[in-house]
Amino acid sequence: MDDQSIFDVPEEWETRGTGTPFQGKVTGVCSEEVRMPDGSWARRDYQTHPGSVSVLALDDRQRVLVLRQYRHPVRQRLWELPAGLLDVPGENPLHAAQRELYEEAHCKAGTWRVLVDFYTSPGGTDEALRLFLATDLTEADGERYEAHGEELEIETARMPVTELIRLIHAGELHNPTLITGTLAAHAALTGPGGLDALRPADSPWPARPFSA
Repeated sequence: MDDQSIFDVPEEWETRGTGTPFQGKVTGVCSEEVRMPDGSWARRDYQTHPGSVSVLALDDRQRVLVLRQYRHPVRQRLWELPAGLLDVPGENPLHAAQRELYEEAHCKAGTWRVLVDFYTSPGGTDEALRLFLATDLTEADGERYEAHGEELEIETARMPVTELIRLIHAGELHNPTLITGTLAAHAALTGPGGLDALRPADSPWPARPFSA
């Protein structure tokens, strides 16, 4: 197989005994048995998730807008990108991303592109995430969004792409979306065609189909 034929393909193995031992407000747990290639059955438990969007907002000095907030499962305050859930079925991911950029950073962008699509942890959850690149940044109009919960203590900063890469390689940053987005943005900025080679913001997303 040469490098021109490497791409992910849809596939679904036979299952039995599917159940939902837990269902929360947004996510749940699916438990089922999956038939292995040798004919045996193996139990798989995974988190079900509606999907997410995130935004790498890049200013004209190639600085990335980052946020720091507390994440209880890992007991750390992590630097991240603006992000949010697709908890409205069929919601347009671009509209959701624009909302998150406004709510978390009181910012808007004149140009949007798809930076990368990925599954956040495909061995343990079906969460799919679309990460947008937003440029031509300005302050949003109107009043600031009224924060709640962990968002009450969000910190914001703008960091150069090259400095974020240094911190990632030094083991100082751990959020997977921030890491993925920073490295993807650097590759786009320095690759053939630059940012114009990225997909349009309304590109199809088979993992989470959406309305226009």
